[in-house]
Amino acid sequence: MFVQLKTILVTEGHAEKMVERFAAEGIIEQQPGFVDLSVLKKKQRKGNEEVLIMIRWESEEAWKAWETSDIHLAGHRANRGKPAPSFILESRQDVFHVLGQKFYAEPTPR
Repeated sequence: MFVQLKTILVTEGHAEKMVERFAAEGIIEQQPGFVDLSVLKKKQRKGNEEVLIMIRWESEEAWKAWETSDIHLAGHRANRGKPAPSFILESRQDVFHVLGQKFYAEPTPR
């Protein structure tokens, strides 16, 4: 498994806009090797909000195929030259190989 993490810092009160942008139905769900996408908001009381978008892929090859696909690149080209929304303060992307996992196991009846 391979995980892509996007960390986005937005001004207070704008985290929901990231949910709308990333959790809405799109084309990524149809990409071979796509597993799931989660949008997380860091728990905090006030101030700027940190949003994490976690996209899980079956493999690094599946992620690379998405990153270089015509449809993905076309989306980026369509936004080229447009300023980022003013509420986005910073963003970064990291990718990880999953080296271990645990899953919930139903307790065995006694």
